[in-house]
Amino acid sequence: MTSTEAITDSEDSGPSGYAAARLRLLQQEARSGPPRRAALARLTDDWLTGLFTAAATRAGVRGAALVAVGGYGRGELSPRSDLDLLLLHDGNADVAAVAALADAVWYPVWDLGLALDHSVRTPGEARRTAGEDLKVQLGLLDARPVAGDLGLVASLRTAILADWRNQAPKRLPALHELCQERAERTGELQFLLEPDLKEARGGLRDATALRAVAASWVADAPREGLDRARRTLLDTRDALHLTTGRATDRLALQEQDQVAEALGLLDADALLRQVYEAARTVSYATDVTWREVNRVLRARSVRPRLRAMLSGSLGGSKPAPERAPLADGVVEADGEVVLARAARPDRDPVLTLRAAAAAAEAGLPLSRHLVRHLATTVRPLPVPWPPEAREELVTLLGAGEATVGVWEALEAEGIITRLLPDWERVHCRPQRNPVHTWTVDRHLVETAVRAASLTRRVHRPDLLLVAALLHDIGKGWPGDHSVAGEVIARDMATRIGFDQHDVGVIATLVRHHLLLVETATRRDLDDPATVRSVAEAVSSASTLELLHALTEADALATGPAAWSAWRASLVADLVKRVAAVLAGEAPEETEEEAPSAEHERLAVEALRTGEPVLTLHTRPEEPAGDGEVEPVGVELLIALPDRPGVLPAAAGVLALHRLTVRAADLRAVELPNEVGENADLLLLSWRVAAEYGSLPQAARLRADLVRALDGSLDIRARLAEREAAYPRRRGVKAPPPRVTVAAEGSRRATVIEVRAQDAPGLLHRIGNALESSAVRVRSAHVSTLGANAVDAFYVTGTDGDPLPELRAAEVAREVEKALG
Repeated sequence: MTSTEAITDSEDSGPSGYAAARLRLLQQEARSGPPRRAALARLTDDWLTGLFTAAATRAGVRGAALVAVGGYGRGELSPRSDLDLLLLHDGNADVAAVAALADAVWYPVWDLGLALDHSVRTPGEARRTAGEDLKVQLGLLDARPVAGDLGLVASLRTAILADWRNQAPKRLPALHELCQERAERTGELQFLLEPDLKEARGGLRDATALRAVAASWVADAPREGLDRARRTLLDTRDALHLTTGRATDRLALQEQDQVAEALGLLDADALLRQVYEAARTVSYATDVTWREVNRVLRARSVRPRLRAMLSGSLGGSKPAPERAPLADGVVEADGEVVLARAARPDRDPVLTLRAAAAAAEAGLPLSRHLVRHLATTVRPLPVPWPPEAREELVTLLGAGEATVGVWEALEAEGIITRLLPDWERVHCRPQRNPVHTWTVDRHLVETAVRAASLTRRVHRPDLLLVAALLHDIGKGWPGDHSVAGEVIARDMATRIGFDQHDVGVIATLVRHHLLLVETATRRDLDDPATVRSVAEAVSSASTLELLHALTEADALATGPAAWSAWRASLVADLVKRVAAVLAGEAPEETEEEAPSAEHERLAVEALRTGEPVLTLHTRPEEPAGDGEVEPVGVELLIALPDRPGVLPAAAGVLALHRLTVRAADLRAVELPNEVGENADLLLLSWRVAAEYGSLPQAARLRADLVRALDGSLDIRARLAEREAAYPRRRGVKAPPPRVTVAAEGSRRATVIEVRAQDAPGLLHRIGNALESSAVRVRSAHVSTLGANAVDAFYVTGTDGDPLPELRAAEVAREVEKALG
C-alpha cells in the first residue's frame, strides 16, 4: 500500500483521515525499518501538502513553501517523531496572510497530538538564524520541500550549504565541542544499560553530525557499516516508540525484552549487544572523522603562512610531510601512525601488533587507512605466535590509557577477533550487574589499563597484563565464568606463545581472579583453614603476587563501587597471611648453571688477550607450519676480564647502536691463568633486537666497548646529545620506577630488584648508579617484558659479602633516584 492509497476516497484528507491511515501503516508488522519510515514520511507529506495548498489559496499567499527539516527532512519518521517544519516565504505577502497560512498548517498537527517544531521565516531570516544558531543550521542542511514554491526551497538549500562550507573553519570546531559536551552529559551509548539512542555518544545525534561534516566537504566519515549502524539505531527507536506508545529515546530496562521481541531478537541481551555494536561503529567513525577534520583545518591555517615562507626560499615547492620512525615498518606522519615506505605487510605477520604497540606507546592514533590495509593484507600469525608478536601484545597492553583507542581501532576492522578468535564471545557483551561500568570486552581492556599501572609490583608484568585481558573471557559461556575462562585462557595463552609453565600461571589467575576479594570480604581470616585454602589454590608466592595485582586492577576497572580502602586493606591482610604460609614451603636456593661451551671458549680467549671478546649471531625458533623460520632475536655473547664499569659500558654501547635489550645475563667466574692463579672474568649473555634498520657489525660493537672501557668514548654525553636532538614524544605517562631489596633473595649476595619503563640507555643508567654506590655486581638478570624492564642485580660489598640491611636500602634509593 502506497502513502497515497492510505487515505481512501471514503476518508477525507483532514486529521481523521490521516490519523486512520497512519495507524494502519504502523500496525503492519510486515512493514518496518526504512520502508515504513519512508512511507510514514510520504503519508505525512501528502497530508501536509493538502493542508498547505488549500490554506495558501484561501490566504492568497504566493512565493511560499512548506519545508521539512531535521529527521523529517531526511525522510526518517519514527512512530512518535517530532515534525520539524519551516514555513518559508519570500516576504512579499501580507504578514497577516502568512500568519493565517501558518495557523492553518500548525493547528491540525497539534489537534492530532503530534509534537511540532515550527518556524516561519524568509530565506534571509533563515540564513541569519542559521548563522547565529548552530542547531538551526544543522536542521536546514537536511531541508526538503514538502509543498509550495520548490525554487524558493532550492535557492535556500544552495545558500545554506554554501554558508556551511564557507564557515566550516569556525562552525565545525563549534559542532565538535557541542558533540563533546553532549557525550559528557549523556555518556557512551555502547556501555550504558539504559542508553539514550539519540543523545548518548555513538547515537543518532552523532550520526547526524557526521552527515553535516560530510556536507562541509572538509572530511568524510568512514562509510563501512555506518549506514547499517544508523538503521539499527533507528529500527530500535521505532520498536521502542511502538512498544511504549511514547516519544522516548531511552531504552529502559523494563522495556528491553518487549523491544527485542518486536525486532525478532532472542532476548534483551541480544538487543543490547546489537545496539552496542551499532553505537561502537558510530563512535569509531566519529573519532576518525573529527581527527581528520582537525588535521585538515590545522593544515589550512598553516598553509598560507608556509606558502609565503617557501615562495621566497624554495620557489613555492611543497615540503614533504615529516615521517619519524617508531618501529620497524612503522612511522609517525602528521600526528598518526602509518606504514613506512619499505614495509611489507604481506611478509610481516607481526606488523599489525608492532604498529599497534608503537602507536600506544607514543600516544598516537592508528591511521584508519593503515588499519584497513593491515586487515586485508597481513597474513595470519603462526600458532603459537612467535616471541616478537607476544612481546608486542604485552607492550600494547602495558601502554595504559592509550591502549583503549588503539584496541578499538583494531576491533573496528575485525582484527582482534582474527588474532584472538575467542574474543568474539565477549565482543559488545552487556553486563547486567549495575556495579559494572563497561561491556565485557571493554572491561577486559580497562583491566589491562589498570594493571599497567601496577606492573612495578610484580616480577612478571607480562603475565599480569595478559591475565588481565583474559580474566573474564569465560563470560558468555554456560556455567561459572571463572571455570569456563580457565579453559579458554589456557588455549589462548598457548596460542599467544607462552610456555607450559606460564600458561599454567595465566590459567590459575583466570580461574581464581575473584578468590582474594571474595575470601577477604566473606570469610574469617583468623580461621587457619581459610588462609590454607587460598595458599593451596595459588600454590606459589609469585602467583600470589600476580593475583593480588590482578584483583586490584579488576576491581578498579569494574567501577567506583567495586574497590575501596576497606576492601584493599582486607585483601592486603589476606595476602600477607597467605604469603607467610607459602614462605614456609619455599624451596632451597639452587646452584648456578655452568657456562656454556661457547661462553667458556670466549672466556679463555679473553683471559689470553686481556681484551673483550664477543660474538653476535641469530638464534631461530622452531620452523613455522609453512616451513619458514622466524628469528627469535639476536644473541650477543661477551667475555672480558672483570673490572669496574663493565655493565654500564656494555649497556651504553648497545644503546648507542640502537639495540634494544630483550634479556640479559651477567655472571662473574674464575679461571686459572698461565701461572696457575685464579683470574676473575665477566660473562655477559644478551638477547637484543634493532629498534629499526639493520644490526651493527660485531667489530664495531667491540671497538666501541673497548673505547668505553678506556674512557675515550663518553657514552653518557653521546646519549644525552641524542636525547636532546630527538626529544621524547608526548605519549603514555608511565608509572614511576621502583627499586627494592628482595628480602632473603640470596645467601651469597644482596638482590636489588628494578622495575621500570623500558627506554634507551636504561640499563646504562642502572649500571652507573650501582658503580657509583661502590658495590660489585656479581650477577645480573635482565628481562624486558613488553614495555617493562624487570631486572635483578646480585651485588656485594667490596669484601664480597652481602650488604647490611641499611646499606642495601641506601643503594636501592640511589638507583631509584638515578632513574627518576
